[in-house]
Amino acid sequence: MKLDSKIPAGPLKDKWTDHKNHLKLVAPNNRPKIDIIVVGTGLAGASAAASLGEMGYNVKAFCFQDSPRRAHSIAAQGGINAAKNYQNDGDSVYRLFYDTIKGGDYRAREANVHRLAEVSTNIIDQCVAQGVPFAREYGGMLDNRSFGGTQVQRTFYAAGQTGQQLLLGAYSALSRQIGLGRVKMYSRHEMLELVKIDGKARGIIARDLVTGEIERHSAHAVVIASGGYGNVYFLSTNAMGSNVTAAWKIHKQGALFANPCFVQIHPTCIPVHGTNQAKLTLMSESLRNSGRIWVPKKKEDAEAIRAGKLKPTQIAEEDRDYFLERRYPAFGNLVPRDVASRAAKERCDAGYGIEANDTNEGVYLDFSTEIQNKGKQAAYAKGNHNPTPEEITKLGKAWLEEKYGNLFTMYQKITDENPYETPMKIYPAVHYTMGGVWVDYNLQSTIPGCFVAGEANFSDHGANRLGASALMQGLADGYFVLPYTISNYLADEIRTGKISTDSPEFAEAESRVKDSISKFLNNNGSKSVDYFHKKLGLIMWNKVGMARNEAGLKEAISEIAQLKEDFFKDVYVPGTNEELNPQLEKALRVADLIELGQLMAMDALQRNESCGGHFREEYQDAEGETLRDDDNFKFVGAWEYKGDDITKEELHKEELVYEEIKIAARNYK
Repeated sequence: MKLDSKIPAGPLKDKWTDHKNHLKLVAPNNRPKIDIIVVGTGLAGASAAASLGEMGYNVKAFCFQDSPRRAHSIAAQGGINAAKNYQNDGDSVYRLFYDTIKGGDYRAREANVHRLAEVSTNIIDQCVAQGVPFAREYGGMLDNRSFGGTQVQRTFYAAGQTGQQLLLGAYSALSRQIGLGRVKMYSRHEMLELVKIDGKARGIIARDLVTGEIERHSAHAVVIASGGYGNVYFLSTNAMGSNVTAAWKIHKQGALFANPCFVQIHPTCIPVHGTNQAKLTLMSESLRNSGRIWVPKKKEDAEAIRAGKLKPTQIAEEDRDYFLERRYPAFGNLVPRDVASRAAKERCDAGYGIEANDTNEGVYLDFSTEIQNKGKQAAYAKGNHNPTPEEITKLGKAWLEEKYGNLFTMYQKITDENPYETPMKIYPAVHYTMGGVWVDYNLQSTIPGCFVAGEANFSDHGANRLGASALMQGLADGYFVLPYTISNYLADEIRTGKISTDSPEFAEAESRVKDSISKFLNNNGSKSVDYFHKKLGLIMWNKVGMARNEAGLKEAISEIAQLKEDFFKDVYVPGTNEELNPQLEKALRVADLIELGQLMAMDALQRNESCGGHFREEYQDAEGETLRDDDNFKFVGAWEYKGDDITKEELHKEELVYEEIKIAARNYK
């Protein structure tokens, strides 16, 4: 199979405009003849479904939650990037493009990333028009803050709940189309199979999660916008329902899966507190604008803190190691996520961790300096040029509360510690997946008619995503890319007519789904689904996690193969199919996660370099930084399914060509 990325010719800055000018169109009077299925209703799915419905297509939208508002996009806290340059600090479309390529460690397509930077400015205008309550400065202008991997302020935000507000905007647009009858919403439905007819995506098989009914749905094109696969690690910041099933089903039908080993570990999450924990909680990257990350300089101080004999506020300033500021003075606490995460791991591995959990893994995120600085500024602004220490502290805390109040409240409710008084405890955790279904420039997979948007595809972030860029990509794909590119495909479908669900292809797909469900319900094993999911998570975190090596990856491939065998032999799924059955839902999802986990280890094993979130211990410099191999690994690794034995998957390579950017070692020092 030869991969054709369909990147347009011409200068980089003109590619998207010229491409749009030459795409085929579907006339408004023909759009009602066309059916489109959208799987997933987060930011990418909801914006795509709303946009396509507004254009006049017949859209069916599916989500496994009880409402599109429950999509995991609501969990995004910190903000959304756009190259508006409102702060007059030198930002531009080119700089956003450059920062994203560099942040991804030169493992993303130039053309896709430049398009993302171009349309970023439109996203903000669209969302403001929808009523998204972005933070504003005193004069009424939209405010910005910084995120990791940049030296400008380009992140727009709505307190600490930006994802929720953006999703409500997309949901309002979607709801309007549902009300007009252009979008039919299927909530509490899960896609379990893709249907292909004559090689083209022509529909899906879905299960009604309330009644258990297996349903056939046909369409002229299918859009997968089902999010990422971080839950392969069991513990992640993802919602517990987040899964890879929709993406994995199309992979097994012929869609290539690209760069699965590129996983983002987010540096600011609340540390693991016990073996019975079911998920982890993110503390927004925006907090790194105001917080300073440190551990004690002395091991005995770290040991005393873990033993409860010493409080962090009792550690003198000169005895604190602000290790990010020490190692990366140019960017300080705002280095990219992969860099910050590895630095925290290095300190904890060396014995300086401060959390009293099984692994002693945790560092501090301290706001005391910001409280003093902002308190003095606030006092001065009020005309008080000689404030008392108490007044400074009070005003500084008030400033922090206005910026991050909901995040501080959430932290206090979870940990029972007041972050205004004592530093937050944080540690890296699985957060986002840069890998995903391979798509071309039009966001179409290797299956004609099957498009993939948002985190479910691989396209824009390379080996590491910069903070506040996930929301940007999801909305860019849904509002400003797919409506053009899917119409180009559908222009040839206006004479196809309604697609029947009575074909042998639909019957065969439905039969495969029913057989899979039947096997689980009649298995009579002795172990729960969670038992196997946790075992998978431990293998993945320990051997395909923040640091990887050849021996560990080979062990992971072998151990996951054994786990898969044990899972199908000994998993117990109670209940029946004709009811709400969460354990059955989990079993179907974990079966796909197990196979994906093995592919991730294989992908990490073949990539003999360190880049972004993929850190191979054998490939690092004297200071512990990543060592890329641009001569041999400057490619997208896209895997083709070859049957039940995942180790038989075939690797295809899409070489990455850089015309505008000179490849260099990432340097944030």
